[in-house]
Amino acid sequence: MKRFFIAVALAVALAGTGVVYLLIEPYAAFQNETFVRIERGTGTIEIGRALEQSGVIRYSWQLWLERAVQPGAKLQAGEYRFSQPATVAEVFSRIARGDVYYFEMTVPEGSNMFDIARLLESSGAMPADDFLKAAGDPSSIRDLDPAARSLEGYLFPSTYRLQHSTSSGEVCRLMTDQFRKQWKKLVAAQTADVHDTITLASLVEKETGVASERPLVAGVFENRLKKHMLLQCDPTTIYAALLDKRYRDTIHKSDLASQNPYNTYQHPGLPPGPIANPGSDAIQAALHPAETEYLYFVAKADGGGHNFSSDLAAHEKATRAYRKKARKAE
Repeated sequence: MKRFFIAVALAVALAGTGVVYLLIEPYAAFQNETFVRIERGTGTIEIGRALEQSGVIRYSWQLWLERAVQPGAKLQAGEYRFSQPATVAEVFSRIARGDVYYFEMTVPEGSNMFDIARLLESSGAMPADDFLKAAGDPSSIRDLDPAARSLEGYLFPSTYRLQHSTSSGEVCRLMTDQFRKQWKKLVAAQTADVHDTITLASLVEKETGVASERPLVAGVFENRLKKHMLLQCDPTTIYAALLDKRYRDTIHKSDLASQNPYNTYQHPGLPPGPIANPGSDAIQAALHPAETEYLYFVAKADGGGHNFSSDLAAHEKATRAYRKKARKAE
């Protein structure tokens, strides 16, 4: 009988040693890295199963045992990235302190929704088409702009923290929320038509990257609008081609002749909506265009900005100089 109790005690000790080993052994059954998403309200058992299925821990019950050791800890929702072997205690600790994974996506000023879609796809966040579908729905911005055709113009350029589980709709909401904050700051006590302002700002943003020129470019477009002149803005022609899925990295005569409503070589006035997402400086320029007599501008032959002209003869001379320089560079 004595031998029986000794054997039982030894078995229990060995089993306990095995359990302890399983708790302190670093483990990983995944290659390179894996991501685990924990939704709000998920219990310890379900979290353990998700970690086991992803190869982060060997058995789901290991997390439950760790919970028994730390009953007061709160496991936090979010996406977690695991890239190396870890003990159950280390895994539990990361989730308890909310060490969630995110990556940063920087959207440059002047990016359009097609550019943003490519950024998201290249980062592995989502397929480009998923984002374009969400960005094509203007309902979330219609309270500000009833005439909006999409979210173009209202996806504010900035740096955003995202997770791989962030949906296309959530990305759009983050960006439009940031636009609302910036717009409120910029307009302050003044009133302004958001649709026309952001449409004009998007043209300004695409035409020049030189901050000091933006009010001048806005002034040129304002003058042409007042005189009922075609804006003849090349970026609108490119955007029209993008919408028609026929842009070929350069402007062709067929693009200039396109009857797409965004092509300002064929249609007077501003295009139906923004052609890109302008930053604060471009919006400021659209809100406060320079008072000028200029009606034309063209890139300088030696680079570094544009030549502005108030008459066609001077503009044509500057254009010839630019084209001559461009041909020499080919």
